[in-house]
Amino acid sequence: MTAPRTWPLVLRLGTAQTLAWGSTYYLPALLAKPMADGLGLPISQIWIAFTVALLASAVLGPFAGRAIDRWGGRPVLMGTSVLFALGLASLSQVQGTTSLMLAWLLIGMAMGSGLYEAAFAALVRLQGTQARASITGITLIAGFASTVGWPLTGLLESAFGWRGACLAWAGLHLLVGLPLNASIPRATASPEPPQPQDLAASDAAAVPVAPPHRFTAWALAYVFAATWFISTAMAAHLPQLLVASGATLAGAVAIGALVGPAQVAGRMLEFGFLRRLHPLLSARCAALAHPVGVVCWMVFGPVAGPAFALLHGAGNGILTIAKGTLPLVYFGPVGYGQRQGIMMAPSRVAQAFAPLLFGLCIERWGSGALWISGALGLSALAALLWLRTSGPKPPH
Repeated sequence: MTAPRTWPLVLRLGTAQTLAWGSTYYLPALLAKPMADGLGLPISQIWIAFTVALLASAVLGPFAGRAIDRWGGRPVLMGTSVLFALGLASLSQVQGTTSLMLAWLLIGMAMGSGLYEAAFAALVRLQGTQARASITGITLIAGFASTVGWPLTGLLESAFGWRGACLAWAGLHLLVGLPLNASIPRATASPEPPQPQDLAASDAAAVPVAPPHRFTAWALAYVFAATWFISTAMAAHLPQLLVASGATLAGAVAIGALVGPAQVAGRMLEFGFLRRLHPLLSARCAALAHPVGVVCWMVFGPVAGPAFALLHGAGNGILTIAKGTLPLVYFGPVGYGQRQGIMMAPSRVAQAFAPLLFGLCIERWGSGALWISGALGLSALAALLWLRTSGPKPPH
C-alpha cells in the first residue's frame, strides 16, 4: 500500500485531534463548576452527564470504526467535526438536567467517532502496516491538548462565560477542525489482505510474525481498559493523593504538572529508540512504569512524588501509542477500525467510572489506594507477557 505524504497528514490529523480532545475530554475540568453554578445544579450532575458522554462513545466506537473501514476516515471525521460543533453549541444553550444530558450525549457520540481510535483507523486505512510512525506522530501533537485546551478554555470562560466558551469551541470545530479533516486524502477501495511478498517487504516491527491466539483480542481489551482506568484515575485524583501522602498543595500541583511533559517524552522515546523494537516489548516496559512508580512512592513517601509522576506519565504516553499499534500488529489493517472500536469499548467504560471508583478507594484507604492501581498495572503487564512476539509463521 502506497502511503500519502506522511508528515503533512500527521500534522493535520494531530491538530484536529488536539482540538477534539481540548474541547471535550478536558472541558469539564474548567467548566464543570461555572456550568453547575449557572444552571443551579450540583456539580455531580455535570460529571454524571460527562460519564453519559463517555458511555455513549463506547457504544458508538465500533460502528464508527466499521464506517472508516468501509469509506475511509475523511467522511467520518468530517461528519464528526459537525457533530462536535452541534454538541458544543447545544451545551451552550442548556437550561436544565434533561438538555444537559442530551447535549453531552451528542458530544459523546462525536467522541466515539472522532478521538484517537478514529484517527488511528483513518491512518491505517491509508497506510496499512506502515502506520506506526504516523500514529506516534499524532499522539505527539495531541499530547499538548490539555496544555492548549485548559488555558484557552479559561480565557474564553473569563471573557464570555461558560456558554460563550462552548460556542467558541463549536465555531473552532467548523472553522478549523472541519477543513483539517476535509483535507485528509480520500481512501481507495477497501484494502485486501496483505500478500506474503508485501509482508516480507514491510517493517518487521509492524507485521505479525505469529498467528494471533484466539484470546489475543480479549487480552488487549483488558490491557487497554486497565491502563486507561489508571490513567483517568490519576488525572482526576493525583493532587489529592499527593496531599494525602503528606505533600503540600503547591507541591502536589507542581508534581502533577510533570505528568504531561513526561507523556510527551515517552512518546518521543517511542518515536526514536523504541520504534526499533516490537511494539509489544515497548508496551511491556510502559505497563511496568506505573507499578514501579507506586513502589517508589510507598517506600520513600512524598519525596518520590516527582519520580512517580515521571514514570507514570512516560508509561502512559507509550501505552497511548500501543492502543493503536498492537491491534495492527496482531490482526493487520483489514477490518482495523471496527476491531479497534470493539476492543476500546471496555476502556471507555473503565474511563467513565474511574474517577468515582478510585475516589471511593481514596476515601477509604488514602494514599494506600495506590496499591490498587499498582496491582492493576501489574495485571496488565501479565496479560502483555502472555502475548507472543514470535512463533510459527501463519500459512500462506
